[in-house]
Amino acid sequence: MVLYPAGRVSPTQEAQLTMFNGEPGSNVRAYAVDGSFDDCQRLVKATFGDDDLLRRVRLTSANSINIGRLLPQMIYYFHAVAQTLAQGVSPNVAQGFRPAMISVPSGNFGNLTAGLMAKRAGLPIARFVAATNVNDEVPTYLATGRFEPRASIHTIANAMDVGNPSNFERMTWLYGGDVDAMRLDIVGSRHDDDEVRATIRRVYEERGYLLDPHSAIAYLGLMEHAHGAPGIFLATAHPAKFIEIVAPIIGLTMSQRQQITPGPLAHALAQPQRLMPLVGALDAVKAIING
Repeated sequence: MVLYPAGRVSPTQEAQLTMFNGEPGSNVRAYAVDGSFDDCQRLVKATFGDDDLLRRVRLTSANSINIGRLLPQMIYYFHAVAQTLAQGVSPNVAQGFRPAMISVPSGNFGNLTAGLMAKRAGLPIARFVAATNVNDEVPTYLATGRFEPRASIHTIANAMDVGNPSNFERMTWLYGGDVDAMRLDIVGSRHDDDEVRATIRRVYEERGYLLDPHSAIAYLGLMEHAHGAPGIFLATAHPAKFIEIVAPIIGLTMSQRQQITPGPLAHALAQPQRLMPLVGALDAVKAIING
């Protein structure tokens, strides 16, 4: 069972999410929730907190509410650092190793939490950049020491539109609630839609590399804080997943859009759209699970 915020994902994302709805033999159903990502997440947590339901079915989450999502995410931090060594970006230990700074596009903060866990496991990372869109609760916390969740704001980097990230509690636990200790490892970075669009255009014109909006925010965070030191930024998705956003920015024609779209994504987009609205919140979720 997949929940997503109605009207807050791109048409391409919605096509991917809903392509299995109604397909014979499919055990995947995606439901559009009238609300934000935070509303979807609250609904999932309410479902997990329903004792009557839990007595009858065994539930788990595929997103970063579940620590099982974070553990494998640790691996690509090790792989990324190994790549910098292999490419000579960070000299090896004998030559005076300089740990890289890693900029992480952040919404629910599971990805960054996995990076912090990798650092605790011994991976040499200089510092993390918590790169966000205007939903900047964690960068604000790092600057002021106050965490103030609020309603999320819709942006073109919609996977990061989170007003109350569930992994913030894990982050504070790792540092014993000490914001000064957290600041030694993490610096915040906040970027609005205009900055994101300008960066997508500039990087494409100068480098020939097409960023999706979320990856552009990570790039911006690294450029703001690396100051010429070795650095890595994490990219979240193929730009074709957000073609409705990136194509007008760089002036792609329809044929060019088709050329950069991977085959599996093109297949998903060609499937019939079967949209399934969720009406009734928790009671509706329970009825679907019980049904």
